[in-house]
Amino acid sequence: IKGDFSRKAILKMTTQFYAPDIVCGGCAAAIQRSLSTASGVQKVDVDIESKTVAVTHDADQTSASELLATLDEAGFPAT
Repeated sequence: IKGDFSRKAILKMTTQFYAPDIVCGGCAAAIQRSLSTASGVQKVDVDIESKTVAVTHDADQTSASELLATLDEAGFPAT
């Protein structure tokens, strides 16, 4: 059998946050910009109406608490 089997499996997960300060498309864009630079983040979905942020990420590279800190630094404290 040939191949590179040294690669580690990616533990992909989606974490959802509630960020009450999301009020417009500019907020959504700012959140997407800030979270997309975090290590291991693969996808960011912001729903303005429900004020939620869903982040698909590699749990081995980025934890939920790190994502919360990134949101807070961007001016959107979340739970």
